[in-house]
Amino acid sequence: MKDKSYAVIGLGQFGMTLATTLAESDNDVLVIDDKEENIQEIAEKVTYAVRADVREPGILESLGVQNVDVAVIAVAENIEASITATMQAKELGVPYVMAKAMNGLHGRILSKIGADEVIYPEQSMGLRVAKNLMSGGFLDIFELSSEFSIAEFRIPEKWVDKSLISLGVREKHKINIIGIKINDEVRVDLDPEEKLPEGCTLIAVGKNKDLSQTPGF
Repeated sequence: MKDKSYAVIGLGQFGMTLATTLAESDNDVLVIDDKEENIQEIAEKVTYAVRADVREPGILESLGVQNVDVAVIAVAENIEASITATMQAKELGVPYVMAKAMNGLHGRILSKIGADEVIYPEQSMGLRVAKNLMSGGFLDIFELSSEFSIAEFRIPEKWVDKSLISLGVREKHKINIIGIKINDEVRVDLDPEEKLPEGCTLIAVGKNKDLSQTPGF
């Protein structure tokens, strides 16, 4: 049983990866791009792939975009195409329209014409990489907001063979351990009295300033 239907408009690296990932999860995916080589590359991976210029009036309706649950306007370099596709998708009544923006002004325009969500993939990845570099003790960090993040880090040596209760992680460090990874297995059903093994990876959520002050960083 398929979950949702998606239209991905624009097959740059972001759009290509997004469409392929959605299709691999057994979703109906319609992709639209103006370059034949992009369509040929992805045609066998998605439900339907078509070459078209989204600036053409009525083109999205003729391709059935009004029938999808989510439309992702992944073309951003051509601002005219980005705006036109976003407007058409909203006018067709697509329940959720996500649009990729190149910069703040572009993003504000997309919001004004009705995009339900505006994303800045390059900016978001740049911020994430920068935070990973600056927080040398973290294996990975995912920003939930400007104040909170989820971080993945190796267990500090002083925590080995101790429980979360005995360590008083929440009280002393103001972070919550929400999971543990041992090799490739991730568990989220942690017993607060369970002793933490050497070499494991911990997954924590908290304020950025508290995470950065975790012992070992």
